[in-house]
Amino acid sequence: MKKYFPTVFIVILSFILLVGCGQTEVKNNEASTNVEQETKVDDKAESSFPVTITDGLGNDVTIEEEPQAIVSLIPSNTEIAFALGLGDKMVGVGDWADYPPEVADIARVGGTEFNVEKVISLNPDVVLAHASSAHSSTEGLQQLRDAGINVVVVNNATSFKAVYDSIKMISVVTGTEENADKIISDMTEKLNLIKEKSAEIKEADQKVVWIEISQAPDLFTTGKGTFMHEMLEAIGAINAAGDQEGWPQFTEEDAVLLKPDVIVITYGYYVDNAVDQVLARDAWQEVPAVKNKLVFDINSNLVTRSGPRLIEGVEELAKAVYPDIYQ
Repeated sequence: MKKYFPTVFIVILSFILLVGCGQTEVKNNEASTNVEQETKVDDKAESSFPVTITDGLGNDVTIEEEPQAIVSLIPSNTEIAFALGLGDKMVGVGDWADYPPEVADIARVGGTEFNVEKVISLNPDVVLAHASSAHSSTEGLQQLRDAGINVVVVNNATSFKAVYDSIKMISVVTGTEENADKIISDMTEKLNLIKEKSAEIKEADQKVVWIEISQAPDLFTTGKGTFMHEMLEAIGAINAAGDQEGWPQFTEEDAVLLKPDVIVITYGYYVDNAVDQVLARDAWQEVPAVKNKLVFDINSNLVTRSGPRLIEGVEELAKAVYPDIYQ
């Protein structure tokens, strides 16, 4: 029996995020193509106000005073805000927000098509939007600006460096730079430790990994230019679809030909017995990963949401693919 399954590409593309790891159907090689933009901050800003930043759409935004009420439209921004210690200032979050648990008690403002009137009624000082979905909510975001609300469109991050930029951007507009520096430092340190271990893996011992983000027959996986591809490289693994870009679609026949050593699925939360279903596929019985029962389920939010928990995703992936090295 299937649970409600908002296709993970929908989650990935609208919330990266999603997530946040919003809703757009992915077609072959038609993943979000927003160019990553580094956060540009007025050098005079420091932690004092006013501060001026150039956001993910290239707009200059000036925040006159430290925000006391914040609305976040997507889960990745919400997770960053909480990690920065802004939980008590969050007055509204998007419908898909599910972490940390405290978000359950915060007003909901809608999904990809957010409720403009609801947001305005919450009287926020700042609304945290996202470049991956801004093109579909141009009118609504402008209505917020016209209402005198500061709208900060966070960059659409598809690499760890760009995630650090996102964290820094949100910290600057909220006066929490010191917290951001600590978060980024911790993430960088953990990622470097993983990379140090992966450097010891001999080429002959590298595992070929197939990451599956939706069930057959609509098989979608991860290619270059995604967090999961960067994660596989970091842990010393080979992406079975590494010659593709974005989120390519495969037929079962073509996927089987890749002969992955390990299969990682990211939709187990939404599908009962997802791992067992993969292991039971008739056409996959000679695939090394199925033959050796090396099929694992990883929480998609840990490997798609452009926030602090991405490093947990890398760690989970590393333990699944190379348990003897990373346990």
